[in-house]
Amino acid sequence: MLKNYLEGAIKDLQNLISYTYEDIEDIKVANNQSIFERNIIKSSLIKEFETKKGLIDEQMILLMQTNPDRPLSELISPEISTLLISMRQNLEALKDINTRYARMVFAVSEFYTSLVEQLFPKEKADYKGSMVKSSLLSLQA
Repeated sequence: MLKNYLEGAIKDLQNLISYTYEDIEDIKVANNQSIFERNIIKSSLIKEFETKKGLIDEQMILLMQTNPDRPLSELISPEISTLLISMRQNLEALKDINTRYARMVFAVSEFYTSLVEQLFPKEKADYKGSMVKSSLLSLQA
């Protein structure tokens, strides 16, 4: 069972990494619709991964409880150990790619925010406390 849970969790992580790479390519060309559609899929994958991770934890705890006098490294096979290492590597890769993607999203967000502020400037107070009306555009209700 542990092997199946680990393999499933690794596959989920690999899919999340792949989708995030696609998001990076789509954000470069402003293909926002594809990004929004993938967010639904990615959210589902995250939930599936979390479920599998919980099952992995349960299996590991069960192993340790049934053999309290032995270290975990003796309780798991080399294959399970390799899968755990692979899962960790995929988690690290996902973290790295998500960090890269987050920087791009933040840059795009800042660009749009500054653009809106330039198009629709707010009234600003000068040093004397007087309100200075924006001269570019004004909004009316």
